[in-house]
Amino acid sequence: MKLVDSWAAKGVGLGFMHYGVEVVPEQAGKEFRKWVGGHYEHMFSCNPIWQPSFTRFPDHPITRGVEPFQIKDEWYFNMRFAGGIGGGEATEADGVRFVPILVAAPSDEVRDGPYVYPKGPYEHIQANKGRAETMMWAVERPDGGRGFGFTGGHFHDNWGNDEFRKVVLNALLWVAKADVPPGGVKSEVTAEDLNANLDPKG
Repeated sequence: MKLVDSWAAKGVGLGFMHYGVEVVPEQAGKEFRKWVGGHYEHMFSCNPIWQPSFTRFPDHPITRGVEPFQIKDEWYFNMRFAGGIGGGEATEADGVRFVPILVAAPSDEVRDGPYVYPKGPYEHIQANKGRAETMMWAVERPDGGRGFGFTGGHFHDNWGNDEFRKVVLNALLWVAKADVPPGGVKSEVTAEDLNANLDPKG
C-alpha cells in the first residue's frame, strides 16, 4: 500500500480492473478513492452478470474510436466513489476530477438479482431502479496523476470484442500519459489467440 501511495504521489498513473477494484474499505477504501476515484464495496456495490448497452460516450481520449456495444459480463455497479458521488456525471470530488466512461441503466430485473455473491437482492440497489450506473471511469488527481477503474473483465472471451478491448487499451495509454490515436488503439485478436496459454481447468 505504501509503495503504491508513493507512486501515486509522484503522479504515476494507476488502473484497476474487475476484481482488482474490490477492497476492504477500512484497509484501502480511502486510498482507492484518492488514486482512482472509487472502488467496489462488499454489500454496498453489487456484481450481477448482465448485458448492458453502452450507447453514449463522453468526449474523452479513452472513448476515441469506440462504437456503441453490448456485452454480457459480471459488471459491478453502485461503486463507492470519491466524495460520495453517484458516478453518473462528470464532476470533481475531494480534489479528483471524475469522468464516467461506460454508463448504462440496469433493468429492474438486474437490480432484483441474483447477484454473483451474495445473491441479493439488496434493498438499496432496488431503491435506485431506473438510475444509470457507471462501470468504467477516469480520474485526474491533484498530483497530476491519472487513474481509471473498469468493472468488467470476468469472461476471458470478451477480450475478443473490438470495442470492449479498445476502450481498455485506450485507457492504458491515457493513464500512462501517452497519446491515444484519433481512432483509438487498433488491435486484432483471433479465437486462437484467446485460447492460447489457457490454464487447464479439468
